[in-house]
Order: sequence, then structure tokens, then C-alpha cells
Amino acid sequence: MKIKKDYIYVGIQLVLFVTYILPVRIIYINLPEWLNYLGLFILSLGLVLGLLALFQLNKKLSPFPTPVLGGKLLTSGAYSISRHPIYTSVLAITFGFALYESSFFKFIIFLLLWLLFYFKSNYEEQLLKEKFLKYSDYKIKTKRFI
Repeated sequence: MKIKKDYIYVGIQLVLFVTYILPVRIIYINLPEWLNYLGLFILSLGLVLGLLALFQLNKKLSPFPTPVLGGKLLTSGAYSISRHPIYTSVLAITFGFALYESSFFKFIIFLLLWLLFYFKSNYEEQLLKEKFLKYSDYKIKTKRFI
């Protein structure tokens, strides 16, 4: 059952990523220019956080929520900022780019990604609690997303 859920979450995530990059202009939002540039700033922060988390995970990176064999509980670096810094990074990047592009369509996909990551992280955290005794303490001290 775990493997099936893993593939469902990753499959939905892949569909949302592909949908996000489509050049769709359904509704254009007329935003002030400073908000467009704020979007680039948010995108940049998300990129930095994501790169830090990727370097920390190194070869233990997996798109699946089930913890990898031999994985350790990371609580420092990017993981001291967020329990799910890669999800947070993706959310910041997609939100920031939606602002930059003034794209309502991309904003809707960002919201769907946020919803997906919320449920995916709930499932992942159940598995992490089973694997790591200290996860409950870490969960109290660190936010899910920023």
C-alpha cells in the first residue's frame, strides 16, 4: 500500500509540474511592477533553500515520501528552517514565478501544489515518526513549510 501511495503522490506532482510549465494565459492579472520583482525575490529565496536541502540530502534524495533505507533524520541547515525544505522551495519558486509572470493560471497550480504537498507531507511524517523516535520533538520545534 505504501508503494502505491508513493506513486500516486509523485504522479500527481509530475502532472502539476508539467501543467505549470505550459504557456497558458487564461487570466492575466495586472499587478504593480514591484510585485513582479517581489516574485523574483521569493523565487530566488526558494531556489537557495532548495539547493541547500539538496546538498544536505546528497545521494539520499527521493521523490517518494517513504523514507529511504539508511536515511538519517536531518534537523540542521535547511531542515532547521522547515521540516520539508524542498517542498517549501518548490512552493516559493512556483509562487514567485506566478507573481513575476502575473499569471492567475500559475497561481492556481501553485495552490494545487501546496494542497498536494500538505497531504504528501502528512503521509511522509507518519512514516518518519515510525522510523525516527526523535521526529515528534523535531516536529514541535520546526514548521512544516515556512
